[in-house]
Amino acid sequence: MQIGLRLHDSAEAPFEERLKMVKSQGFSCIHFALKKTTGLPYSIEALTSGYAFYLKRCLREAELDAAVLGCYLNLGNPDPDELRGIQKMYTAHLRLASIIGCGMVGTETGAPNREYRCDESCRTGKALDTFIKNLRPVVKDAERFGVTIAIEPVYKHIVCSPERARIVLDEIDSPNLRIIFDPVNLLAPDQIDKRDETIKDAIDKLGEEIAMIHLKDYRVTYDKMTCMACGLGDMDYSQVLRFAKEKKPYIQATLENTTPANAVAALNHIRAVYDKV
Repeated sequence: MQIGLRLHDSAEAPFEERLKMVKSQGFSCIHFALKKTTGLPYSIEALTSGYAFYLKRCLREAELDAAVLGCYLNLGNPDPDELRGIQKMYTAHLRLASIIGCGMVGTETGAPNREYRCDESCRTGKALDTFIKNLRPVVKDAERFGVTIAIEPVYKHIVCSPERARIVLDEIDSPNLRIIFDPVNLLAPDQIDKRDETIKDAIDKLGEEIAMIHLKDYRVTYDKMTCMACGLGDMDYSQVLRFAKEKKPYIQATLENTTPANAVAALNHIRAVYDKV
């Protein structure tokens, strides 16, 4: 397993220096979102081939892979004009990723409103149907560019469960559509006692299409979940890491919710668990 870091969790520095710091900490790849990375332009006008070659050169010089280029916009947005702009931004990210040599463009699955407000309407069949319809042209662009688009199920978003993720995969039926597996994001705070069966269900239903893993820890207090760096909370990683080790030994996995002070400790924690499973 190749372990990386979410770039905006690293210490603030110019982009080139930031990459070198991440590499020096022992990471092999990054998950980065242009909008969340200080100093990088992210407007659609800025996403030129020249920009892509600049990013590619910086990554090569730092000896880091770009595991995921994040584009976390709302594909459930019901406003047709806003939706067209969102889909254009995904297309621009896919074009950029094709030049950079990025593993995938990553997205969550949004909410059926303009505000990205997560409520019970996310769980309706109508919301899922709308998301699938809005995702289809993005996947077609991914196929044209030869890039993977990966959706990340989250318990409070439209694709809130392994079952709904399976429906999306089967309905669209494209080799360019894959899954980012963040086990903690599938755990509703009030159902944390079902953690192990939820993770098993996700692996059973989505395992073949899992192309990337996110790793973080959590604690639940009075039905409120707080996320944190690996090794600081109550997460049991053994099932996830055993799956990676046995079925996808070279998969990329990026750490989330770290700080510059605890990123290396989180990396060492995951390595230790991985070695034991």
